[in-house]
Amino acid sequence: MPRSPISTDQAPAAIGPYSQATRAGNTVFLSGQIPLDPATGELVAGGIEAQARQAFRNLEAVCRAAGGSLDDVARVGLYLTDLGEFGAVNAVMAEFFAEPFPARSTIEVSALPKAAAFEVDAILVLP
Repeated sequence: MPRSPISTDQAPAAIGPYSQATRAGNTVFLSGQIPLDPATGELVAGGIEAQARQAFRNLEAVCRAAGGSLDDVARVGLYLTDLGEFGAVNAVMAEFFAEPFPARSTIEVSALPKAAAFEVDAILVLP
């Protein structure tokens, strides 16, 4: 099955040899989004809530570029450098997603690119 790259300037550019997202059929695999401001490429200021909101905004922009929305997300992966921040990130995620919620995994990691505290990736299924 052929793959088609997805990109938008409304989310940070890829900082390595990957696409912001790749479409295969009606499934879109969204690369991880960290809390970078798309205009500056810099990590947003603030705590975990600010970082999570920016990462989810970036994810939402890539969903739109793919022709979908967060409502079409079937699965998300959350990556935190401190699992003690899980409650705060969970509350922010609830601002962006409505029922029925996507499937999810949450993993604590030792480090993320650019010293971010949070990253999110997703799988989007287009109608």
